[in-house]
Amino acid sequence: MSTMTNNQFSVQGAGLGLRRVLMGPLSSVSTNTVDFMEVAPENWINVGGRYGKQFREYTERFPFVCHGLSLSIGSPSPLDWTLLGQIKSFMKDHQIRCYTEHLSYCSDDAHLYDLLPIPFTEEAVRYTADRIRQIQDFLGQRIAMENASYYAAPQQEMSEIDFINAVVEQADCKLLLDVNNIFVNSINHNYDAEKFLSHLPGNRVAYVHVAGHYEEAEDLRVDTHGSDVIDPVWQLLSKAYELFGVMPTLLERDFNLPPLNELLAEVNQIKLLQANSKIGASEVDTAMRASLV
Repeated sequence: MSTMTNNQFSVQGAGLGLRRVLMGPLSSVSTNTVDFMEVAPENWINVGGRYGKQFREYTERFPFVCHGLSLSIGSPSPLDWTLLGQIKSFMKDHQIRCYTEHLSYCSDDAHLYDLLPIPFTEEAVRYTADRIRQIQDFLGQRIAMENASYYAAPQQEMSEIDFINAVVEQADCKLLLDVNNIFVNSINHNYDAEKFLSHLPGNRVAYVHVAGHYEEAEDLRVDTHGSDVIDPVWQLLSKAYELFGVMPTLLERDFNLPPLNELLAEVNQIKLLQANSKIGASEVDTAMRASLV
């Protein structure tokens, strides 16, 4: 495998997903307000003209990460090496810090236009991990796989947590920790979100996603990224900091976009939780040192 960085985090602080409709409103926002940004490379590869120029201005001002949409890691179809070549060039051209994808699939001979769950089986672990290793070899860096939301578990032979841990271990990749997906899955599949979180490999986290979702019913939530983050998800993010330490965290908002000040208020909420977690950790450390005197 090509030389890879050993640093756990390639970005720091609180980030925001960049949408085209936000490019005007965000143009005056400083790096003190938003620490890093994220884009789907498929939406920006080969984009020129006014949008291409604007995007270049953003990547020169802010650290960026990529969150892929269509690589279809778990698909039975061959990896799209043409797309991977475009992603590699795009990342180099814009000095993108990190590449992430969904631990799911979205194609089978043709694009399925949805993120579907990979069967939780040992065979799927080996298959998926091998594809991730191929991608990492090609890109010359570890990528991060996101724990996905899902609404059915076909051919399930192992638990979701065991599947995720086995894939990232065998692939030797990083984890994009999505706390909203954990909360959504915990409601839909009736498990303890904090317990699930505690069993994830915190040392492999590249960064964190936080987002809103839609409440279809009391026992059914849909991961939409189309509403405000709710209190239980903020609490789960705080728990993640308690378990693993403060990690760079990005707010996802894909539609039903509110006024910019409301989006930035949620980014600031991330910063507040990060600051409070650091204060709490410092107080615990001080108390432990005092007890040893």
